[in-house]
Amino acid sequence: MHYLVTGGAGFIGSHLVDTLLAEGARVTVIDNFDPFYPAAAKLANLDRAFRYSAFSLVEADICNLQALRNLAAPYDCIVHLAAKAGVLPSISNPVAYQQVNVAGTQNLLEVAREFCVPQFVFASSSSVYGINPNTPWKESDHVLLPISPYASTKVSGELLGHVYSHLHGIRFVALRFFTVYGPRQRPDLAIHKFTERILAGLPIPIYGDGSTSRDYTFVHDIVSGIRAAMEYHSSPYEVINLGNRRPVALMEMIRAIEDAIGQRAVLDFQPAQPGDVPCTLADIGKAKDLLGYQPRTQFADGVAQFARWLHASEPMPVCV
Repeated sequence: MHYLVTGGAGFIGSHLVDTLLAEGARVTVIDNFDPFYPAAAKLANLDRAFRYSAFSLVEADICNLQALRNLAAPYDCIVHLAAKAGVLPSISNPVAYQQVNVAGTQNLLEVAREFCVPQFVFASSSSVYGINPNTPWKESDHVLLPISPYASTKVSGELLGHVYSHLHGIRFVALRFFTVYGPRQRPDLAIHKFTERILAGLPIPIYGDGSTSRDYTFVHDIVSGIRAAMEYHSSPYEVINLGNRRPVALMEMIRAIEDAIGQRAVLDFQPAQPGDVPCTLADIGKAKDLLGYQPRTQFADGVAQFARWLHASEPMPVCV
């Protein structure tokens, strides 16, 4: 089996690549090493992958359709994880997010069509639900109320997938990830950012009154869901939540970090950020039914694993 993983040098992608290579698959990764965070961190993510002869890394931009065509092969599946990430940055630069996350996805779907790739797994996001008050969020609830350009680009990607599935017979599975955490997490994300600031003795920003909550999902559980989606063949198009079905309040998250590293936090309360939602919570019944998905990692255990990884990693500048 030969798989193409876009964004495969990133947080989630590198864990998936490790899993596929350990299974004996051939894996090609496309990553443009976007300067959103240091390229050195992404290369470190691939330390294990570089040991496999069945692994290849190509630095390329998904916005360049011809470059993608030049790299194309009869892949068994494309797993599209590459994207411009982050809710807040998308508000200040919405055009760039549209270009990468929508036009880039269209380019990959074109490659899948031209080279007869039968399966396409797309990384969507819980942010598509936006301020929908009907929690837990279900895929069957079509009242999507995204409140950031980033979220809107993920909705667009899902709809593009439906078009290509309908017109060209590509099986398209969109996975709505719910707040993924664990080893290799991006330095801008809350658990990573807060842990580094606490260790450095710096205050951590609390936006709003601290009552927000997130359905934190450990990266290994997410990878198990992706892997199952790559093998899913029962219908031509699906949108599926991958979450943990347990909201974790912001203050509970901070306490878990404190317990994992043995150090107390200094809190800095600030106004709520635009584009942020008060609560995320996944209904994962569909993922269980279609993919056999079953998240297994308890939040405190996952945070402890992250803290051990961070302790063993090369120090990086604290994300402010």
